[in-house]
Amino acid sequence: MSEAPIETSQIPVTVLTGYLGAGKTTLLNRILTEDHGRKYAVIVNEFGEIGIDNDLIVETDEEIYEMNNGCICCTVRGDLIRVVQNLMKRPGRFDAVIVETTGLADPAPVAQTFFMDDDVRAKSRLDSVIALADAKHLLLRLKDSPEAEDQIAFADIVLLNKTDLVEPNELERVEKVIRQINPSARIYRTSRADVDLKEILEQHRFDLARAIENDPHFLDMDDTHVCGPDCDHEHHAHDHHGHDNGHDHHHDHDHECGPDCDHEHHHHGLDGAIHDTTIGTVSLRGGELDPQKFFPWIQKITQIDGPDILRLKGIVAFRDDPERYVVQGIHMILEGDHQRPWKENEARQSRVVFIGRNLDREKLERTFAACAA
Repeated sequence: MSEAPIETSQIPVTVLTGYLGAGKTTLLNRILTEDHGRKYAVIVNEFGEIGIDNDLIVETDEEIYEMNNGCICCTVRGDLIRVVQNLMKRPGRFDAVIVETTGLADPAPVAQTFFMDDDVRAKSRLDSVIALADAKHLLLRLKDSPEAEDQIAFADIVLLNKTDLVEPNELERVEKVIRQINPSARIYRTSRADVDLKEILEQHRFDLARAIENDPHFLDMDDTHVCGPDCDHEHHAHDHHGHDNGHDHHHDHDHECGPDCDHEHHHHGLDGAIHDTTIGTVSLRGGELDPQKFFPWIQKITQIDGPDILRLKGIVAFRDDPERYVVQGIHMILEGDHQRPWKENEARQSRVVFIGRNLDREKLERTFAACAA
């Protein structure tokens, strides 16, 4: 009975996970814009040289924090603890926290963060891990990307998204596979992440016992559990009492391992197996583009290299166009639309980020440059 007051004063935290292009940003934008009377602080974790997700999130009064970390296999727990600690110093400003992980992240270390620091654990509680799964591409992802399986295995709630893109029998097959990976998760079928938010937010769905059953080392606080044994980063063991002195305990990823870093990375699956990661990122920047050149270019790139393009996102400035154009894609599926007018003080720059395998950086940079207005 004595624990009840702590429970009510703890800020609920929802972790949004899901492979590249599954619809996390769509769901996040719904959470930020729907009239539900709650205020959310959002923490976005990016992958790539150019942070772009933060610009794809709709503009709201919510507080959004962006963490850039170029190395996929290492986690951002130190950064996350620091951001959450800073948030907790401002009680009353928000009702709950949303953490959107990069599409390549194993959610376990992110969830673990909320148990490893005394201060964070006292003031926040992990409410649920929500995984978005792309109904059209999930089975393919499960074959070549251990992260996709980790995300579903660890989820309390799975949104089987983009159901409008597949036939009913295919949908049944995908849901059956999700059930095999995670029999206890609650599954919602959605299109454009159109789930009733009251069904998924602040539902006390996280189950620590199940997390430990999935990963017996879940509460081990040694970072070596997260990076592979061949990872050559400096590791700091975090103990439960090491954060009271005001020092920040974290890896400085920008110096140790940038996005172009070429040493081999390994990724821990929930079963402890180590998987090679062959995924890279190419980030392109330019000024104003010619739409007559850009659209044929992006269509040709996705048709030729589509199987290797896991995700692409872009914010484009077209000549004589007063509005920002946003383009997003997965493999050969592309969609784009005007987002909002450019602001007076905003640089009219174009940025496109590709995440995929065997990407030809030189070709992408050269052909993108040819789209200049």
